[in-house]
Amino acid sequence: MVNSGEKNRIKSSGIDRVFDILVYCIAIFAFLIVLIPLMNVISSSFSSGKMVQTGQVRIFPKEFTLDAYKMVFGYRDIWIGYRNTIFYTFVGTTLNVIFTILMAYPLSRRDLKGKGIIMKLLVFTMMFSGGLIPNYLLVKNLHLLNTAWSLWLPGLLSVYNVIVMRTFFQTTIPEELLEAAQIDGCGYWGTLFRVIIPMSKPGFVTIGVFAFMSYWNEYILALTVLKPDHYTLPVGLKNLMEVQKFATDWGAMFAGLVIVMMPTMVFYALVQKKLTSGLSLGGLKG
Repeated sequence: MVNSGEKNRIKSSGIDRVFDILVYCIAIFAFLIVLIPLMNVISSSFSSGKMVQTGQVRIFPKEFTLDAYKMVFGYRDIWIGYRNTIFYTFVGTTLNVIFTILMAYPLSRRDLKGKGIIMKLLVFTMMFSGGLIPNYLLVKNLHLLNTAWSLWLPGLLSVYNVIVMRTFFQTTIPEELLEAAQIDGCGYWGTLFRVIIPMSKPGFVTIGVFAFMSYWNEYILALTVLKPDHYTLPVGLKNLMEVQKFATDWGAMFAGLVIVMMPTMVFYALVQKKLTSGLSLGGLKG
């Protein structure tokens, strides 16, 4: 005979199995929701304009051609946008990570007086946004119009990134290790560079991805404060869509979209493992 304990285990096992199947079904459904439109965009970029305009392209290219990419890469603003965006993104992401670390590290220390008040002030700023006009006036009054700093400065520090990084420090760096470093003669800077930074790579990758995506996709502010020779890639794509020969070629439009989004997809794929780890550890505490 089967006792009550075994019955409960069998029942629990059955419920777990149903739950696992449900989770897999939801994950597959979500994956398809993302994959199918993405495949349609990529396939359209490799299809003839006629096939795209008549709506005959679904998952696979129709009348395969590279003409759309030849047209797009022959447009000067795309190359200018790529050059500028790579520069803005690399430097901006580096600065963002550095300033986030310098802000998050003191806030993660138990011996910092007044850190509760500082955190409340930081969180308060997340509830309000000045918007485009105050950002423009800030950049103008600082005489930074048409400079890279006009993009770097407004996004130099993200409160959300600070919270993630602070939580990461608190959950992954044992307090005993910090005390041992101090006993060995490390000051605050020595502890940061010799203990904190070497142990926090997943956290740095996480906030780095957020900053990378923000700078790479910068559009509105770049369109407002920069001149054509300093435009970002999304602005270059917008200008491309306004050119008559591109505006009537849907294949070229999709090729432009692929050109803009492909670097972010590749970057995300390369750092996905560390990103997942950083998000998991950085979200353990409030």
